[in-house]
Amino acid sequence: MKKQIRLREKDIEYTLRTSNRARRMRLAIYCDGDFVVTVPSGMRPGLVEQFILTKSQWILDKLEYFSSLGKKFFTKTSGGDFFKHKEEALFLAENRIRYFNAIYQFAFSSINIKNQKTRWGSCSKKGNLNFSYKIALLPQQLSDYIIVHELCHLGEFNHSKKFWNLVEKTVPDYLALRTELKNARFP
Repeated sequence: MKKQIRLREKDIEYTLRTSNRARRMRLAIYCDGDFVVTVPSGMRPGLVEQFILTKSQWILDKLEYFSSLGKKFFTKTSGGDFFKHKEEALFLAENRIRYFNAIYQFAFSSINIKNQKTRWGSCSKKGNLNFSYKIALLPQQLSDYIIVHELCHLGEFNHSKKFWNLVEKTVPDYLALRTELKNARFP
């Protein structure tokens, strides 16, 4: 349900979602400017607004940051986009893996492009590297981060310090890129 609240002299629109599974209130601001508040079922509207007001500076900062990006690279896609971008994504993944793996020298089985709904990529125990076709729609530094992330799972199949050291070897600004992807809605 669309709602509006005034934060520091600005009218801000947000979507209020109630969830039976939510245990606490959650704020999410996506890079396309969407502001979503998810609350447990039965939450009093007054508490929701009070919570938003306590986070007003954070909300305004995030909205300003995403509006300053200008280009909205996380666009909504349709079913036909998978077939349109699959080959482009495969070409990108194969070339960037070849480039980065010249440094890492990891053995892998295959590279696959999928129409994944919730993941940018994955790595299986069998050495299969899987990527969403949507990596082809990202700026290169973000697609490189995703590709390196999955590639490094071939060396460390976890998210330990050793794993992040591997990622940092070729993507030194991985923390900023990781944050950028976390703050963005999966397209």
